[in-house]
Amino acid sequence: MDLKAKDEKFMDLALKLAEERKGLTHPNPTVGAVIEKNGEILGIGVHKKAGSPHAEREAIADALKRGKDIKGATMYITLEPCCHYGRTPPCTDAIIDNRIKRVVVSTLDPNPLVSGKGVEILKENGIDVEIGILEDKAKKLNEDFFIYIKEKRPFINLKSAESLDGKIATRTGHSKWITGLEARKYAHLLRKHASAVMIGVNTAIRDNPELTVRYVETEKQPIRVLIDKYLMTPLDYKIFNDKARTVVFTSDRADRKKLKILEDKDNIKIVILPLNRGKFNIEDILQQLYKMDIVHILVEGGRGLFTEFFRKGLYDKLSLFIAPKILGEDGLDIVGALGINNVYEAPLFRIEDIKKLGEDIFLELYPKQKGVKKDG
Repeated sequence: MDLKAKDEKFMDLALKLAEERKGLTHPNPTVGAVIEKNGEILGIGVHKKAGSPHAEREAIADALKRGKDIKGATMYITLEPCCHYGRTPPCTDAIIDNRIKRVVVSTLDPNPLVSGKGVEILKENGIDVEIGILEDKAKKLNEDFFIYIKEKRPFINLKSAESLDGKIATRTGHSKWITGLEARKYAHLLRKHASAVMIGVNTAIRDNPELTVRYVETEKQPIRVLIDKYLMTPLDYKIFNDKARTVVFTSDRADRKKLKILEDKDNIKIVILPLNRGKFNIEDILQQLYKMDIVHILVEGGRGLFTEFFRKGLYDKLSLFIAPKILGEDGLDIVGALGINNVYEAPLFRIEDIKKLGEDIFLELYPKQKGVKKDG
């Protein structure tokens, strides 16, 4: 096996280890590490959650616990090792102190506190460093973290279940269930990967969703985010239960009695924002969530919220579940009016993945062209 093939083999293992913690480490990235010498795996590690040891230190501890000599070994890391003090000490120090000979890094860390500096410190201490092995996979693994750091806002994944003709509900508002069980299970995996799940008031009232992860195992629940400017959502609805934390964005026009009741609940956070022509500025909401260390938002509806994100060009990914059903012209569209005058202005997407889930189809799409921004 040549060196490149060997590097790809062990980096692929590190990426698979990291994938198992996807969504559970926010606001930190998900990272995996493998220590290898002469073809033998000496230790493996992952970053389990914010505040816990990083993957590099976990891999070193694992190897030492096994009684392995890691002097002169190669370490494979899915993201550049940190070189500053945060909740944990620098990983570069641990690598140097344990006399690792070679470090293979899949991608550099976008965080200005680290970016390129971790690699330089290792090189200055005589460690051979290789960068860019399976880089595309590593960047996709932490696509949300990269957006969060670079653009100082959460990663926005618009998720919808719809019919073949693009309807998310019938003319009466009935929408449970457009898709089948396998699609719903996969949707819960997307929730697990997110820091928060967002809906608007109409979806809350129509569907009474709980917005928790139930069909797949998880160690945490995403924060539920409700946009409800007048607090019209009934207080006995599931979004206010104690199964998860909920952030409610409302205005000074909200129902005062409801506001007082919700403010007294430990798992509810109320954020009051100004209205502009009867609407919230979606950028204000995103900035508030960014300050709360929300890395990744899964937007689950509804139509008004989707329309606003499309008008502003604020989306990083589209996750669509399509059922082999037709609901007709009088059904509720996934998106409202965007003011597009010709097809060249339309948002354009690249299909990254297609899955068949039971009788339904899942599409993972990324924007190629976000279209003309409509602020009206």
